Amino acid sequence: MNFKQFLPILQWLPSYNKTYFRSDLLAGLTVAVLLVPQGMAYALLAGMPPIYGLYGGLLPLFLFGILGTSQQMSIGPVAVSALLVLAGISQIAEPFSPEYISYVLLTGLLIGFFQVLLSILRLGFLVNFLSHPILAGFTSAAAIIIAVSQLPAVLGFPVPRELNLINKLQYVFSNIGQIHLPTFFFCISGIILISILKKINKTIPGALIAVVLGILIVRFLKLDQQGVAIVGGVPQGLPLFQLPSWGIENIKLVMPTVLTVTIIGIVESIGIAKVLESKHNYYKIDANQELLALGLGKIAGAFFQAIPSSGSFSRSAVNNEAGARTGMSSIITAIIIAFSLLFLTKLFYYLPNAILAAIILLSVKGLFDYKEAIHLWHTHTGDFIMMVFTFFATLIMDIEFGVIAGVVLSILMILFRIASPHIAILGQIPETRFYRNVSRFPNAEQMEDVIIMRFDAQLFFGNAQYFKDTIEEIVKDRKDNLELLILSAYSITNMDSSGLHALEESLAFLKNNNIEFYITGVRGPVRDLFHKSDFIDKLGKENQFMDVHQAVEYHRNKEKFKNRKFKNVLQNNVDNEFI
Repeated sequence: MNFKQFLPILQWLPSYNKTYFRSDLLAGLTVAVLLVPQGMAYALLAGMPPIYGLYGGLLPLFLFGILGTSQQMSIGPVAVSALLVLAGISQIAEPFSPEYISYVLLTGLLIGFFQVLLSILRLGFLVNFLSHPILAGFTSAAAIIIAVSQLPAVLGFPVPRELNLINKLQYVFSNIGQIHLPTFFFCISGIILISILKKINKTIPGALIAVVLGILIVRFLKLDQQGVAIVGGVPQGLPLFQLPSWGIENIKLVMPTVLTVTIIGIVESIGIAKVLESKHNYYKIDANQELLALGLGKIAGAFFQAIPSSGSFSRSAVNNEAGARTGMSSIITAIIIAFSLLFLTKLFYYLPNAILAAIILLSVKGLFDYKEAIHLWHTHTGDFIMMVFTFFATLIMDIEFGVIAGVVLSILMILFRIASPHIAILGQIPETRFYRNVSRFPNAEQMEDVIIMRFDAQLFFGNAQYFKDTIEEIVKDRKDNLELLILSAYSITNMDSSGLHALEESLAFLKNNNIEFYITGVRGPVRDLFHKSDFIDKLGKENQFMDVHQAVEYHRNKEKFKNRKFKNVLQNNVDNEFI
């Protein structure tokens, strides 16, 4: 057994040195400074007491530093997962209640089990089935939903949770006179301060500075007595071991949330890991190992009262920019969080919720990907439609429906593209041996009695009927003067038995209509299938060619090819190609 495969820390620890440690120490400190206020903010966003957000930056982060293959990704509470948890669990329990907390911890445990199971079954490739436009549409809608959910903390008056997005906005505008100006001032000031500090230097811990100033202002001006909502008492010390509430009924209740958070969490985390991998050349991402690290982190976190964790876009970027070299940076961050839990939690008593809302609003700003929408509008209309559909499905219906709609739409688009692959009709570029798609090369010349068709996909059960239907349509349109159909098979990289049957049936159809059939540029795996079957005998060796031009020349000069010597040269070439 290769332990290094299951414990990636063993791959980099033997060569670890002081230079790496200095880089990891700086990165770990920087991320911890960002994680403390973000963790508390995202816990509130998830409907949990702030302390559970700090717990989420403890064991999950520590274990990922040991088990993860990504050397720069930072694990912990994130905005989208927090929103998904709130959207799902708030339907079965009141946020911040003991019952709600119990359901959230059970949700994290089950997400971890699912991710570990996917890792064991080596199913990490499944993350590719949620396309980028779908994810961009969902996260853009989630950004708006998160922003609206923070309006009570921003404006200082309650907004009913049960209202949908539109009704919440209507409620806010109709009650705008209730705005609490000190609360509103705190949030806007926090946004401005953090934005300015970030513009000056990205390494400045703007969120932490805003938190410290907010605490000091509220404490000394006693603004909590004037209606400014504060975090209040935060438990001190490390989390205790606690079993989540098991039970079939509880599992059934949280399962929809488990599935949606699992899907989005995996896609986000693996996506972040791959982006960071592309910036470095000394390690490779193993998606299945990443799932194992993420899953075990969530399981351990659930036993120690952590909200579900995932890869963070913002903190991973900070970790990378701060110079993180290995998973030691994550381990250092977790140690600093533990120190904060032991000695610093009392300092958060006067932290205004408005500052946490400011941190959330700034962090989700980058989730609204309008640039991607503009790009897709100009480059790929189909992907743009998918993005817009997912965006409005999430925004108008709800978060879980948006995730499910996105997954279903992704699968449908995959099936559609598989079932209806690109087919090109080719023509000859004048005075060359090259043949190109006539719809893209207007000067490409076609012969009146010949159609040259290129099928740009594997030929298998999913598109075999489409292949046959296309050939029948071609014959129907050109039946009066069509003598030959040439199939350019260079793009057919593989073929199953259904594809072979489609080819045989198309050959029989063409013969019944007195149309010859040539095939050119057959790939090795397809040639192997031809040899194992009797298709070559049905087609005829003389109707197989190495390229389209050779097939066209043979058709144009059949009298010339009757010359035995010339025909033998051609046949030798064909035999060599089909070996």
